[in-house]
Amino acid sequence: MKSVVKLIIVGIAITTALFASYWWGSTQSQRSSSSSVALSEATSSEKKILYYRNPMGLPDTSAVPKKDPMGMDYLPVYEGEESPSDQTIIKISTEKIQMLGVLTETATLRELTRTIRAVATIQADERKLYTLVTKFEGWIQRLYVNTTGQAVRKGDALMDVYSPELITAQQEYLIAVRGLQSTADSDSDVRASMQRLVTSALQKLRNWDIAETELQRLQQTGEVRQYMTLRSKADGVVLEKKAVMGQRFMPGEVLYQIADLSSVWMLADVFEQDLGMVHQGQVATIRVEAYPNKVFNGEIAFIYPTVTPETRTAIVRVVLPNPDGLLKPAMYARVEFASSHSKDKVLVIPDSAVLDTGTRRVVLVDLGAGRFEPRTVKLGMHADGYAEVLGGINAGEAVVVKANFLIDAESNLKAVLSGLGHGGHQLPDEKKETGAGSFVKASPSKTHRGEGTINAMDFAHATVTLEHGPIASLQWPAMTMDFRVFDPALLRSLKPGQKVGFEIGEESAGEYIIVRIQPADLSLGATAHGGH
Repeated sequence: MKSVVKLIIVGIAITTALFASYWWGSTQSQRSSSSSVALSEATSSEKKILYYRNPMGLPDTSAVPKKDPMGMDYLPVYEGEESPSDQTIIKISTEKIQMLGVLTETATLRELTRTIRAVATIQADERKLYTLVTKFEGWIQRLYVNTTGQAVRKGDALMDVYSPELITAQQEYLIAVRGLQSTADSDSDVRASMQRLVTSALQKLRNWDIAETELQRLQQTGEVRQYMTLRSKADGVVLEKKAVMGQRFMPGEVLYQIADLSSVWMLADVFEQDLGMVHQGQVATIRVEAYPNKVFNGEIAFIYPTVTPETRTAIVRVVLPNPDGLLKPAMYARVEFASSHSKDKVLVIPDSAVLDTGTRRVVLVDLGAGRFEPRTVKLGMHADGYAEVLGGINAGEAVVVKANFLIDAESNLKAVLSGLGHGGHQLPDEKKETGAGSFVKASPSKTHRGEGTINAMDFAHATVTLEHGPIASLQWPAMTMDFRVFDPALLRSLKPGQKVGFEIGEESAGEYIIVRIQPADLSLGATAHGGH
């Protein structure tokens, strides 16, 4: 009996021990699980924010919180949550950045001024040229101005000439005057008729460019002069003298060419690509070899409407005052035109920041912490070492201006390694073999559909400007954007102003490329690869 009791007591003890052991183990497991969950939540809540991305998926990031032009907050990107497009971001250690000598500069607003330089020649002002041409036949009796380059004043005597026609005209005038005097007692009609004869005879001499001083002498003396004096009708210097003493001249023959050089023309040869930067009224700075320490200033008076085919230049005329006569016709000169793109400041980056691939222009944006993002930009005018930015980056973003070629080489190496790391031997966005001797580019796998109107087309660079409606799959509102076309042949049947339907795919880091585009009245069909 005692043995049975002992066995029962032992069994109860063992059962109690087993139950206590089970309870203790469950409690510890729950505590461990709770600790793990709490630790996980704490770790999750303490994730580091790498940067902030554009809420519309545009290729724009910020190191600090900000809003886009539409007032939408940039979205934080946490460590470990980078999108596939972040694979294009280049990460370089601080030591390597110092070793490469990387320098950056911030994209800023500034007034863009471009200096256009050209060669020029000095010419006489065409409006101040005077040519002495006779309207009657005669002989030169005496020359008062007998050398080329001699300065003359208006009214100075040039030469005495003999002409039977001049003698006859003087006699006709004197006869008409005597007839008028003889009809002093006649009626008014007769006197008026004789007065018209006097006036006509005097006007005939004026029409032959006889100076007023010679006509006044004829009226005062009433004598016919055998030799009539021809006088200058303008101030200037004699550029050409063909008159020789004793020479016979015929009507229409040029005897003197006189130019007023108190102001001259400078004719500059401006290259065709610079014509858009010059305009009338623009100030010009001129230097000539004869006076290296002297600077002349003038204004653009006229831009000639034609271009010289051989030199691809157009003539720009600048009027220069020349009171001291320093500037002489046919002198060579160097001219500079300071041209401002606009009165407002524009967003610019240094020229050294741009990597030109031939089809597009790329800059490396410094995202901080050794991260650099290749960004395609659209550029405008270049001036004084800077380029105007029309799209791609915002004011305040830092771009690499030195050692960017080395970083670009790093980017290309990363693209090759990432292409080999996906189990294949084909590089991303490179040519994919489709048949013997036939290659086509690999298009983006996922596409997004939209509709819009073509504003402009650039066949040379295979780009199109679209005014498109909202694209829901990308959360894009309606806007006007430039897109590169996957296959330039897609643009052949299209024209500006046409409504189209299109599909775009992400080629790299927020840069979208058109893979299909057709007129809006033709269906694009089902979007490939799960597009929207």
